[in-house]
Amino acid sequence: MQPEIAEQGRRHQCGEHQRARRARHRFAGYRAQRGVVAARERRHQHDDRQAPEPIRQPREPGRSREQRHQLDQQQRLEERRGADEAIERRTERRRCVERPRKRKRVDPHQHACHHRQIAEIGQQIRIDVLPYTRHGYVQVLNRIQADCASMATKPQAGSGRQLWSGRFREPVDERVKRFSASVGFDQRLAKQDIAGSLAHARMLAAAGIITKRDLTAIERGLGRIRREIEAGSFAWSLDAEDVHLNIERRLTALAGEAGKRLHTARSRNDQVATDLRLWLREEIDAIDAALAALLRALIAQAERHAALVMPGFTHLQVAQPVTFGHHLLAYVAMLERDRVRLAQCRSRVNQLPLGAAALAGTSFPIQRQRVARELGFEGLAENSIDAVSDRDFAIEFCACAALAMVHLSRLAEEIVLWSSPRFGFVRLPDRYCTGSSIMPQKKNPDVAELVRGKSARVIGSLVALLALMKAQPLAYNKDNQEDKEPLFDAVDTLKDCLAIFGGLIAGLVPVPRAMRAALAEGHATATDLADYLVRKGVAFRDAHEAVARAVREAERRGTDLARLPLATLRRFSPKIGADAKRVLTPEGSVASRNHVGGTAPAQVRKAAARARKRL
Repeated sequence: MQPEIAEQGRRHQCGEHQRARRARHRFAGYRAQRGVVAARERRHQHDDRQAPEPIRQPREPGRSREQRHQLDQQQRLEERRGADEAIERRTERRRCVERPRKRKRVDPHQHACHHRQIAEIGQQIRIDVLPYTRHGYVQVLNRIQADCASMATKPQAGSGRQLWSGRFREPVDERVKRFSASVGFDQRLAKQDIAGSLAHARMLAAAGIITKRDLTAIERGLGRIRREIEAGSFAWSLDAEDVHLNIERRLTALAGEAGKRLHTARSRNDQVATDLRLWLREEIDAIDAALAALLRALIAQAERHAALVMPGFTHLQVAQPVTFGHHLLAYVAMLERDRVRLAQCRSRVNQLPLGAAALAGTSFPIQRQRVARELGFEGLAENSIDAVSDRDFAIEFCACAALAMVHLSRLAEEIVLWSSPRFGFVRLPDRYCTGSSIMPQKKNPDVAELVRGKSARVIGSLVALLALMKAQPLAYNKDNQEDKEPLFDAVDTLKDCLAIFGGLIAGLVPVPRAMRAALAEGHATATDLADYLVRKGVAFRDAHEAVARAVREAERRGTDLARLPLATLRRFSPKIGADAKRVLTPEGSVASRNHVGGTAPAQVRKAAARARKRL
């Protein structure tokens, strides 16, 4: 068919030259005739313009004013009608002079033939508009032939056919593809998927299930795929659904039949469980490192301010004096427990499910221990049904992450309070604050507030996974595709918050004057006075009652308990002596608690040293 089309194009070009020559002759004669007609038209227009004005009849006597007005209107209408007729005559003369252009009619059957020929040549080229003129047809035809030639040399990204579609009589609906595809978010498992595939392929070769030649081709192909993904040049396809089939399809294109043999003795069910465990294991290690960095920042601040007194609070009311270092070490203890929980979670994550296949294992003589050793797993998931359906490890991690975020949220809340003018205990570095678009004076603790807010996201991820698993029958279900986004978000959020909080804590600057002023307003040493009376032989409940009455007297006077005169204090208990004034100072209060876990500066420094040693 193509030689016929080419011959038709050559005949078309020859005809174009002949038609152009005839058109030039016609145009020359037409131009001469047009000049004569234009001269006639100008003469007619001159005659029309020089036409004398119509003579109005003189006013007839005996007519009323209304009758004369009607006659005038009728005369004006006749004048306008005459002018319109003159314009119509001129327009008619122009129509007689101008010759309409003739357009060559194209046979509808010829349109259909052109359309069919173009479709046969460029089967996979989509053309929104097909020009039906012969000249336009030749241009489109040439473009399609060039496109077809280039298509023959380029590999196609995807055939649109799923690797599992042999059982089906019709292709998957496009909406179903978009609805069920996970490649948009699970492609972050590509590194782990390649590592698991390499270990699986080496095991298959060692067991004699595939040949050494196949293994070499698979290793070479997966290495190239890894480089393409790292370079950002890998073509992800929605038709391939997920990260596993995208990589397998590309491997088959690179390694041929060897790529098709890689999936022997495994299923995507145990494959994705393996990838997810490998990925989460690495992320737990990264989170542990971020926790350690935050702990170092807290410990450094605690050591630096081990003796800086500040009010401790219960119910957000001033309770007893503590030191700033001792207060920060409380968060050190929380985050240390988070590290322990994550380490225990990691040991349960680090169990190999690969080899369970879809749910019942495989009939091939696989060597699961070999794969576990190569991938660094501590043990095997021994029940094949549980191996592919278990997501306890993801739920457990999200529980650990949610609790860690709760700890960060509590610290964030205190930083928000401490940095407010009502407290003024700390100053935040400018680089971790933002301003207001309308209030020039504002310095907002946005980082701390966002950490406090993001804790809700991680708690939500935990709840989402619990709800996802609560009603699933054994074994694997497509529901489990929804486990990744909550898990990914929990990991990302926790890592980001830990990283940014480390810098914020390191930049905190305490304000000792504000801390001491707050201590002077809440009778913070009242418990110390009660303990003093107990050491003097007074029963604790009696001592408690005596000091409570002394506090009431101090409030009546508008002062602090420590500022009451000694004579006034002795009215509530004769056991109170001059030495009681020493225990009523904040420094004396914290120094008296000189035991493990106490607020004495020496104990704070020892606790910080022990925490640093545990890092």
